Amino acid sequence: MKKKEIRVGLIQQSNTAAVDDNKAKLAANIADCAAQGAQLVVLQELHNSLYFCQTEDVDLFDLAEPIPGPSTEFYGQLARKHKIVLVTSLFEKRAPGLYHNTAVVFDTDGSMAGKYRKMHIPDDPGFYEKFYFTPGDLGFQPIQTSVGKLGVLVCWDQWYPEAARLMAMAGAEMLIYPTAIGWDPRDTADEQSRQQNAWITIQRSHAVANGLPVISVNRVGLEDDPSGSSAGIQFWGNSFVAGPQGELLAHTSSEREENLLVNIDLSRSEDVRRIWPFLRDRRIENYGAITKRFLID
Repeated sequence: MKKKEIRVGLIQQSNTAAVDDNKAKLAANIADCAAQGAQLVVLQELHNSLYFCQTEDVDLFDLAEPIPGPSTEFYGQLARKHKIVLVTSLFEKRAPGLYHNTAVVFDTDGSMAGKYRKMHIPDDPGFYEKFYFTPGDLGFQPIQTSVGKLGVLVCWDQWYPEAARLMAMAGAEMLIYPTAIGWDPRDTADEQSRQQNAWITIQRSHAVANGLPVISVNRVGLEDDPSGSSAGIQFWGNSFVAGPQGELLAHTSSEREENLLVNIDLSRSEDVRRIWPFLRDRRIENYGAITKRFLID
């Protein structure tokens, strides 16, 4: 089968409280990826600001913007300037009191190709996202772009095989996860290793189960807890790309800011699905119980 190869740039970045500085650094990194031939560039989750969900603070809703709005104008111009498809992650103000964690995808002409609102919203120590985000209501629909159909999901979505499967069933050619995940610095080295390995393993398993490449972009660096009640979050980087058999094609470090450039052959997905026809052999007539919360009362 003839290759259908695209070049992808992953931007792993540390952030500060200065939104304009973060955006300026992203613009420079986007330009660097484009100069190295990237056709698709993927940014980390909530890349404009610090990861503000460590605390519950109503004033932080001021970080949210309408879509379309100032940030979509900014990133749309960058996509058009560099003639790239660009995957962004924004704090969306849909209406007063109604906010979403929203990925917006821009095509090479700077237009919005589509958006995805994060469906699975965590509420754990240091990750108080339910305070800020309403669960998404756009479903699991791939976004058609000039480089293919992108199955864009966001961070906590990456733990759910149902989300990956539904994107694959809707025709996604790759799965993309903008992410903000890290350790509590007080965790033991063993616990940190277990968490990071689980995070990589579950996403590689989505690649295997669906015969699709997976792109995961995480932030990096220590971000303090503004309340001082914890040690903050040490974001663990390790952004990576896996092929359709779960093979690691490339990955970043755990500590450095990096722009990672990777070539992905999208035609391999069909080759893999021909030898591992998991979609063919699904017993869909027996899966009705998957829509239940739990099967034992």
